[in-house]
Amino acid sequence: MTEKSLVNEMLQVQLAIELIELGARLQVLETETDLSRGRLIRLYKELRGVSPPKGMLPFSTDWFITWLPNIHSSLFYGIYRQLLDNCGCERMEAFVKAFRLYLEQVRLDETEFVLGLTRAWTLVRFFESEMLEMIQCTCCGGSFVAHAHAPARDFVCGICQPPSRAGKTRKRRESELQMAAGEPVLPALCAKG
Repeated sequence: MTEKSLVNEMLQVQLAIELIELGARLQVLETETDLSRGRLIRLYKELRGVSPPKGMLPFSTDWFITWLPNIHSSLFYGIYRQLLDNCGCERMEAFVKAFRLYLEQVRLDETEFVLGLTRAWTLVRFFESEMLEMIQCTCCGGSFVAHAHAPARDFVCGICQPPSRAGKTRKRRESELQMAAGEPVLPALCAKG
């Protein structure tokens, strides 16, 4: 019988805590840590005060290709690759740091969060499975998430060529109505904590 390293176990618990605090689902925790399902559920309940949510994880690459999710996914994945390739970070260390940097950037821009931790993790898994790849915009030169093996010739990103209804979200309309009525409008971030 091999004895578990206390330091390794502590690092696994620490990673699980970070992921739970950032909004990870139980399936993510089970995949990325060596902790038992029972321990993860107890840890989740202790930190969140509720049982972990049930249900399937995102399974389609198509969500990442639509206009706003594509911009946010591309931002997150670009940060993740930089940390992985240039900063000597391990995979999960780079993932957690990249997600925190993504959240910080969205807060600075006072825009709504589009990419949750579970979707970000799924995005990384799709790249690792070679279902998605980065493609360069011929207009601005930025790198964007695209289906693997999609034609790269003449690709124009959603920032350079937004769809006709781009940015017309319910939240934006509600805040415009509040501003027109003279009510104070707080950034969407304040409501999310």
